[in-house]
Amino acid sequence: MSAVSVEELKVQLNLDHDLDDALLSSKIDAAEAYAAGFTGVPIPSPCPAAIKQAVLMLASYWYEVREAALVGGNAYAVPYGAHDLLQPHRAWVV
Repeated sequence: MSAVSVEELKVQLNLDHDLDDALLSSKIDAAEAYAAGFTGVPIPSPCPAAIKQAVLMLASYWYEVREAALVGGNAYAVPYGAHDLLQPHRAWVV
């Protein structure tokens, strides 16, 4: 089960249509994979609020910024704060 639903992401993005549901779902999948890869562990169930917020931020950002290049602004691969939310859940291997 996903940590974030399409409906939750639509609220985050303030979307009121169903036209992009498949795209939103793929952004959620990518964001959850990124979060799990960054932390080094699968997303737990129930999902902690910080991880859920990071997934929402990542999916929203990747929905809004769909191009690899940006002219006239600051391009970020990951939205500011996402790593800060995920950091406490990171599994460190020594």
